[in-house]
Amino acid sequence: MQTYIALLRGINVGGHKKIKMAELKLLFEKLGFKDVTTYIQSGNVVFSSPSPQRGKSDFAEIIFEGIKKQFGYEVPVLVKTVDDVVQILKNCPFDEEKKAASYFMLLATPPKKELMELVKEISYPNEEFVLTPECVYIYFSKGYGNAKLNNNFFEKKLKVAATTRNYRTLVKLLELAEYFMPRTA
Repeated sequence: MQTYIALLRGINVGGHKKIKMAELKLLFEKLGFKDVTTYIQSGNVVFSSPSPQRGKSDFAEIIFEGIKKQFGYEVPVLVKTVDDVVQILKNCPFDEEKKAASYFMLLATPPKKELMELVKEISYPNEEFVLTPECVYIYFSKGYGNAKLNNNFFEKKLKVAATTRNYRTLVKLLELAEYFMPRTA
């Protein structure tokens, strides 16, 4: 069984699209996923699937439709494998100190190259980013709160769905996922 990490965008933020994690866990189980565990209220779910013929985009669509049907919300869903998230963290271009304070904007699909080239030219004081086809690595020396280079900014400029997590959250999700990964003797 393969272990996955689902990242939901925009739930339980500012009182909008409220979904209790216990209810989300039950929904995942109802959809046929196993070993389901949630992490914090912002829509992070570790799960495994006994369906090797299905892929990440299939699961994202199943979860999207399940949330829409049960809760009435259209919530963008990104599904990554554990290896995807490990690679994203490993490829972080920042030194260890900045990496630990960085944000990782995971992209649902690779943006068009011409859009990536245009975005690479943008800069704001105290905001540093590196753009790859899978992730926008962002470091804010003054914090995320008033940043110009936020999730909405990159989604509009790159014309792709994205969701942002900090370093600690991604590391915790990997820790939770490792618990469910098959052990080799």
